[in-house]
Amino acid sequence: MAVTRFLLMRHAPTVWNQERRIQGQCDTPLSPQGLNLARSWALVLRNHDFQAVLTSDLRRAQETVEAVTNGKELPSMADPRLREQDWGQWTGLLLSDLTANEEFKAQAEQGWNFRPPEGESRRQVLHRALAALEDAGHRWPGQNVLVVTHQGVIKCLLYHAQSHPMLPGNPLLEKGYRLYLLDLEEQGLFLRGAGWPLPEMLETP
Repeated sequence: MAVTRFLLMRHAPTVWNQERRIQGQCDTPLSPQGLNLARSWALVLRNHDFQAVLTSDLRRAQETVEAVTNGKELPSMADPRLREQDWGQWTGLLLSDLTANEEFKAQAEQGWNFRPPEGESRRQVLHRALAALEDAGHRWPGQNVLVVTHQGVIKCLLYHAQSHPMLPGNPLLEKGYRLYLLDLEEQGLFLRGAGWPLPEMLETP
């Protein structure tokens, strides 16, 4: 099996990110500041060679791809399996309100089984995201693929690659806006680059 390398990055900020509001699968666009930020990332990505683009089908990811590729013609595919975690009843809540919620605190102790009411678990997110990367590996074997997705998806993939229990109090693996390198090999998915910082103007949840 030829090794496919994924250059994994999060979409640029939206107004809801700036408000620190839970988006989940709500299809929000980039904010004007987020669009400018994504355009600045195109300069960083010039130093990283990739031959294809895989993205979530949500608007904020699609707009980020358009900005960072800057009109570059590349094979691309939007995959709904790379959407953000479905946060169910907690979609739209402010993060500050949610983290004070006792039900949220109890769910956080469930690790991979964390699941918002009427939403999906982290384990479900991981399974669909892995399936999307495996299919992309068959589509583009041996190539470098830029993947633009969401914080929840990135978190699940990174923690899976590091065999992390994803429990409160454990060290965080994902930090702000960074570019992570994941290799899909015959034995599984492996983290090969711990994250190159991307220019950022704000911290967002």
